[in-house]
Amino acid sequence: MRIPFALAVAASVFLSLPSFAAKPQSTPVYREGVHYHTLPEPVAVDDPGKIEVTEVFWYGCGHCYHFEPRVLEWSKSTPDDVNFVQIPAMWNSLMESHARAYYVAKQLGIKEDVHQAIYNALNIDRKRLDTAESIAELFAEYGAKKEEVIRLFKSADATTYLKQMDARARAYRITGTPQLIVHGLYRIEANQQVPQTEMFKVADFLVDKVRSEKSKAQ
Repeated sequence: MRIPFALAVAASVFLSLPSFAAKPQSTPVYREGVHYHTLPEPVAVDDPGKIEVTEVFWYGCGHCYHFEPRVLEWSKSTPDDVNFVQIPAMWNSLMESHARAYYVAKQLGIKEDVHQAIYNALNIDRKRLDTAESIAELFAEYGAKKEEVIRLFKSADATTYLKQMDARARAYRITGTPQLIVHGLYRIEANQQVPQTEMFKVADFLVDKVRSEKSKAQ
């Protein structure tokens, strides 16, 4: 069947028009001072051979409670050259008790078991967990001996750990929780421009940035 002349002209014009098909979106570019902040002085990392991403948290923080499943899921998908670590924030005696609980859990090798339980006890059950005994009671449900929990909670090593973590948090210029620190160089905090779900994209962006800078320096 022959195409009428008018339709043929219209078809040729349509085919000559530039294509406006959707193009793959490029990796977003995040801006310093808006989506992240550069620390005034670099902070030492645990393993200089890897790119460290640090979560600063507090068990009693409602925002951290909702953030934690997301950050742990994200950490499982990071490349092998990324080292994910956590440090507890502490600005008062209650937060110090919770930081000691985190230290004890790590020392006993039950952090993976009790981490979410501590969050639940504070944010759902509304417990304070402000004494060695109350924490020992919780940890006993996961096989820990109460006497050992109390001993570690009150130990000089726990006090030393708290001082070290507090010094790091101060060097990070932490003003709230949760926050992410990339390789001791950049701080990411949730705000109007960066909701919690976007923090991981900013972290990925900064990890790539650090990786590129490390590669150029070699």
